[in-house]
Amino acid sequence: MSTFPDFARYLHIRSAVAPVRSPDGRRVAFLSDITGVFQVWSTAVRPEPRAWPRQLTFFQEKVWALHSSPTDPWLIAVGDVGGNERHQLYLVRGYGGHGDAEAHELQRLTSDDAAIHRFGAFSPDGRRLLYTSNARNGVDFDLYLLEMDTGQAHRVRECPGNRAVLAWSPDGRTALLGDAVGPLETQIYRVDLTNPHAPEICITQRHPPARYGSVHWTARGLYAWTDRTHDRGAIGRLDPENGDFVPLVDGDSHPPEGELEGLAVSRDGRRAAYLFNHEGTSRLFRLDVETGMAQPVAGIPPGVIGHLSVHPDGGLLFDLQAPDRRPDVWQVTPDDRVERLTDSDGAGIPRSHFVVPELIRYTSFDGLSIPALYYRPRQPPPAEGYPCILYVHGGPTSQLRPDFDVRFQYFLSRGYAILGPNVRGSTGYGRSYAAMDEVERRMDSVADLRHAVLWLRQRPEIDATRIAIYGRSYGGFMVLAALTEYPELFAAGIDVVGIANWVTFLERTSSWRRAHREREYGSLAHHRELLERISPIHRAERIRVPLLVIAGDNDPRVPLHESEQIVERVRGAGGTVEFLHYPDEGHQISKLANRIDSFTRMADFLERYLRPSSPREGKAT
Repeated sequence: MSTFPDFARYLHIRSAVAPVRSPDGRRVAFLSDITGVFQVWSTAVRPEPRAWPRQLTFFQEKVWALHSSPTDPWLIAVGDVGGNERHQLYLVRGYGGHGDAEAHELQRLTSDDAAIHRFGAFSPDGRRLLYTSNARNGVDFDLYLLEMDTGQAHRVRECPGNRAVLAWSPDGRTALLGDAVGPLETQIYRVDLTNPHAPEICITQRHPPARYGSVHWTARGLYAWTDRTHDRGAIGRLDPENGDFVPLVDGDSHPPEGELEGLAVSRDGRRAAYLFNHEGTSRLFRLDVETGMAQPVAGIPPGVIGHLSVHPDGGLLFDLQAPDRRPDVWQVTPDDRVERLTDSDGAGIPRSHFVVPELIRYTSFDGLSIPALYYRPRQPPPAEGYPCILYVHGGPTSQLRPDFDVRFQYFLSRGYAILGPNVRGSTGYGRSYAAMDEVERRMDSVADLRHAVLWLRQRPEIDATRIAIYGRSYGGFMVLAALTEYPELFAAGIDVVGIANWVTFLERTSSWRRAHREREYGSLAHHRELLERISPIHRAERIRVPLLVIAGDNDPRVPLHESEQIVERVRGAGGTVEFLHYPDEGHQISKLANRIDSFTRMADFLERYLRPSSPREGKAT
């Protein structure tokens, strides 16, 4: 009998995320993978004891997001088919409570299977909702208004660009739309909903390029997060007429290793809270929106907080996870009691089995300090040292945080160390750091990976001859780039939905996102020579170590063609490559059976080519 649970066991660890509260505060809905694929569930907040949660959706496909009405026990669930990201909106009437409230109804609100529908906002009275969709031409996201009573929708305005609804004014007359020009730039437009002929106004046009998020429009003011005035973010009042911004709290008043992130404001505008991302770990604060005074919330276990919301009574709701704590729904009561509302199943694996990483920094080629998470197995290293996985996150404007990752915990249990760097271009460390890899500086971030390996080579517990590199999406590009730039550093590589050829990627990625991606990577019109030069496909013959490639056939972001190209080119050059692709998946492998298959085969691949010694043979250094 094996000493260690297999990968399937780890993948049966469950989670509960993305909570929303009913208007009366009595129930909470959330997404959980109890059935193996994320669906909508609900549970009572009070009275105690809480009953077993009720399942509210029964799709075979994953529910990606969840939104709640401010006035009625209604939910909007967002789903697609086979990971194609053509999101549809579904109305769930009722939270599935007890007695007469137990029943709930499910109704599809959108009907164009070829289009993407982005939920935006409920009207102040809850009778209508705004959303954007690219149904007109597949590229531009127009503004639509849907009547909740009839289910009828009509297009309010044709809108150029990558639009999403940010907020609906308290008087119901105006909407704010964000145009995601690029990963580090959002333009905000004000739209008059009462006059279809009135021109839309870009309220941020005369201000420096910046990101905006967590926009909340209440009767007491319009609040938002932005990095326009402070490199590490600020939270404050945004003027809907001219885009002027007055900070209430900023990143400079917090520790230097991190940045401000999510803001939540209650519907009545009287209560607020925000998060500070400190080296990947969340710190939660209550905020007085009148004075700007911030008060840390005590008693919350260390971890990563998401989907923060504030109830008018002052209660806080969020999900929380950590490397040794599976994702669950938590609340802070108005009197600051911290409570966990869900208890997701741990598949019988004790919490003490999981590893918490060490936060380290190493120096790159130009003296830049690169933060990273370093995981060491609990068992002593073998005489030759641990084999190691260098994990590269995607994005690239994203961050590897100390959250709960079953992949990492499984590999740690098998005796692999893991190093996860947040190379230049990552978020979490300020706007300047996030912009350090754009266009011509793309390969500087790849060089950061070389110095990560050099740091590992200085560790006596690491076997430098057995380092594999693994990443997905943009991280998959980083894998291929590292294997072609520095082939001598690695023993194996795993590329999941990665970019092999920047030119064909930009030609074939979904048309609605091409301009957004060109702002980050460079455009075909102006940077084709650069994009060709840095594409791993043109140096694929340098990949001489075993390579595993995994993809989804329905991927609208990094099309299957990218994986097919690199597999063909490496094989043609005599390299060793294994290829897995799933016809019912997209950019993420979300179905339980496919996750078990792909991760199990990934583990088998590493066992074959890194051959870690049995932990029983190890000895301490």
